[in-house]
Amino acid sequence: MSSNRLSRIVAKLHKLPAVLHSPALSLLFGSQVKFAGTAKVRVHELTQTRAVMSLANKRKVQNHIQGVHAAAMALLAESATGFLVGMNVPDDKLPLIKSLKVDYLKRAVGGLRAEASLTPEQIQAIHSQDKGEVLVAVQVTDDSGNQPIQCEMLWAWVSKKR
Repeated sequence: MSSNRLSRIVAKLHKLPAVLHSPALSLLFGSQVKFAGTAKVRVHELTQTRAVMSLANKRKVQNHIQGVHAAAMALLAESATGFLVGMNVPDDKLPLIKSLKVDYLKRAVGGLRAEASLTPEQIQAIHSQDKGEVLVAVQVTDDSGNQPIQCEMLWAWVSKKR
């Protein structure tokens, strides 16, 4: 598999002791995506095929009923899918969210966890096509194991040169 700047940085971070992987990845992500850093999105796993992130139910991201705010739920899903696409997009391409659809199914209980994945075919398309789009699978669950939201995240990649 080809690598890009982000995947090379992540590979270097994985050389740290295992206990430091998540804090280091989270710090990297939060420094690059300020809104996610402010919300304290945590990165637990990041490979070219899978991203796992979480968001604690803290005051900073709560709504009026002390649950995780709808926008913060969408942020978590968008972050997991975007960081995953970012692991695969060649350095001369730019990943862009094209559309996001979020259906709110039920009230979230506690914190949230997002797991995003790409198939080998999707990764091959990202690596080989000058521009394109990919619907990234993501599942968001809450502390009770329920799925409070269902999402469709459509990402595109285009040349950095206009």
